[in-house]
Amino acid sequence: MGHQPADFIVWNTDPTLIAFAGLDIRWYGALFAVAYLLGYQIMHWIYQREGRDTQHLERLSVYLIIGTIVGARLAHCLFYDPGYYLSHPLKILAFWEGGLASHGGGLGILLALYLYKRQSGESYLWLLDRFAIPTALAGAFIRLGNLFNSEIYGIPTSVPWAIVFQRVDALPRHPAQLYEAAAYALIFILLFALYRNSAARSKPGFIFGLFLIAVFSARFAIEFVKSKQAAYATDLWMSTGQILSLPFIATGLVLIFLALRSTDIKTTVSKAG
Repeated sequence: MGHQPADFIVWNTDPTLIAFAGLDIRWYGALFAVAYLLGYQIMHWIYQREGRDTQHLERLSVYLIIGTIVGARLAHCLFYDPGYYLSHPLKILAFWEGGLASHGGGLGILLALYLYKRQSGESYLWLLDRFAIPTALAGAFIRLGNLFNSEIYGIPTSVPWAIVFQRVDALPRHPAQLYEAAAYALIFILLFALYRNSAARSKPGFIFGLFLIAVFSARFAIEFVKSKQAAYATDLWMSTGQILSLPFIATGLVLIFLALRSTDIKTTVSKAG
């Protein structure tokens, strides 16, 4: 006999954390805020550790918040359900209702850091290597927010740890949000440990390249057990999320290759001198 829905964890948590005076504060928004605050503290520590002016972080944080939200929201609307959002353009602004695509958020962060770099004169790869660390942690918190929204869930399954998302249906499903949250948390630990290693820090682009490969490889793998998110079908065996992950993985491979090659060249020149 197979497992019955009652044998699994039933998830029916209200996505609203606090409702006060007509204002709803959702778990998703609260966890997003926690991710930002923790990320800020991590970057503050990094800036102090490397003798950088921490006052620059306040302005940079504004760039990053805007870039992340705008990029993630536009990517979700245009890549996953373009028909609906082009018919209801004002709904594009309602990011608090959920619907943020990590691929777009990544592009938004890249653009925000580039615009900041042009004004501050900081090295772009220096910024990317450092900000990759809290970004991985933020990804874990955002996926927990998706759990509270009962969204980005997995396909039906009978594995013992399956969850019935009662706000969706009565089927036990893979908790894809938790898979991603755990993966991103482990990637954060790895990147943080590498950052503390001076050898990794001395290879510009290496940490960021590893971040891209690890995050989007995890995303690619988890997509196999994730319910279809795009509102349209493709003829490929890959999902929209997997297709969008490939350029990021390729970019990460190139960055690591260039970082290691640059280090080898510097070592050769140093020995020759």
